Amino acid sequence: MTRSLQAVAYRRPSVLESAAGGQLLGLETSRGATPTGVKDHPQFFAGFLTSPQVASAALLAVADVAAARYYQQQLRASLDPVVTGNGDRLRFESFSGCCGVYARLDVLEPGLDGGEVGHGTTNVDVNNPLREALSRIGSDDPLHLRVGPEELAVTTLDGPVVEKKVPLPDRWLRGFAEAQVIAAGFDLRAELPAADAVRFLRALPRGGARAASTGPRWVVPSGNTLRPTTRAVPGAVCLPGPERLIALQRVLRHATALRVYGPVVTGGAAATASAWEVVLPGMRLTLTLSPDSSRGFSGEGGVLDALATDEAAEDAELISVLLAWEPRVDVADLASASGLTPERVRAALIRLGTSGRVGYDTAEAAYFHRELPYDAERVERHNPRLRSARALVAAGAVALDGALGTVTAEDGHVHRVRDEAGVLSCSCLWWAKYRGGRGPCKHALAVRMVRRGDAAAERDMARVEADAR
Repeated sequence: MTRSLQAVAYRRPSVLESAAGGQLLGLETSRGATPTGVKDHPQFFAGFLTSPQVASAALLAVADVAAARYYQQQLRASLDPVVTGNGDRLRFESFSGCCGVYARLDVLEPGLDGGEVGHGTTNVDVNNPLREALSRIGSDDPLHLRVGPEELAVTTLDGPVVEKKVPLPDRWLRGFAEAQVIAAGFDLRAELPAADAVRFLRALPRGGARAASTGPRWVVPSGNTLRPTTRAVPGAVCLPGPERLIALQRVLRHATALRVYGPVVTGGAAATASAWEVVLPGMRLTLTLSPDSSRGFSGEGGVLDALATDEAAEDAELISVLLAWEPRVDVADLASASGLTPERVRAALIRLGTSGRVGYDTAEAAYFHRELPYDAERVERHNPRLRSARALVAAGAVALDGALGTVTAEDGHVHRVRDEAGVLSCSCLWWAKYRGGRGPCKHALAVRMVRRGDAAAERDMARVEADAR
């Protein structure tokens, strides 16, 4: 696993301190993207939280995920949460160190008071002393929130910065992209009232090796609760590694509802990812779980088709200038503004997601704009299946014959790729093991690349002939 060190610098540590009329929560920001370009320490908000205790507990839950590993738990993670200002809300996001849990807190307009929300994305410092202070917030304590340094401090502070060296594995970068692709295939499957939600979540395993080794569980909606089932049945939702929902325990007493999202499930389906959203006063806390505790989002392969097309790369450049830090990116509106089809817009958004430029909100069934400091070319460069597929195409190893494609691999073995109603299957061991559950194998990906190249060549030839006439 390739790792690098990313320097995250802050003016000072984030603190919770007493102030006139209440307390002040100062969350310090690092270098980040804004509508006017990259800034060292942008400020996104200065105002009050309408539910201070709830917001503090939810922010701690996001920090819990950022510091956790739910697989190989003896290793501790260290990745500061990301904050995005979208004009009408603040989003705090994190990924677990094992890349299997994605957390997001959306502090919506009703949860904020007395200040405008800016636009941009950066890391935010959540240190151990701050965590301890947040855990002591009382329900009646007025809490002023400042995301970013005070304007005076920005212009006059000349002291040393607080710098962290954060290990940044490439699989974490890919995880942000894969999580939003998978979530885009979710629908709302169940909604539980507060009391039933609390009973269900508190009955889940709290953790430990035994809980992690029991494999995925399934639940089905039953009245106002979720009933466990031993296997996948139509309408069921997968609960893979239920101990990974432990971060939600911090906010249960404030919950007004629990919403559960997942893909369409048929009888006998393999384990799937799912999203668990706790509805809170003025905000939402969502945890998205990978299909298995030992399986990170980074290897799911949902972005491979979009990465493999030159068309999507060109479309992504066009769509990127239209995003405008919108909290809700509407595919139909982008299609109208860009002149592209909705399908091409979605492919472009997936490609933008590989560099962290869009996320997906299951509650609103819509993408949102953010700007993580990741490089799309780096994500593509470190994806082994994509690199292998490009090498096979470059070597002329792909031959097409109608619905059948043959690929001669590096070791001389010939693999047959079949097209069954638009789904490419392969005779290789990867397909036999995953049956498409973790994206296309390198052979199917190579066949799709060659097909798209032939189709593009045919379109170009047709245009030349039309122009000649």
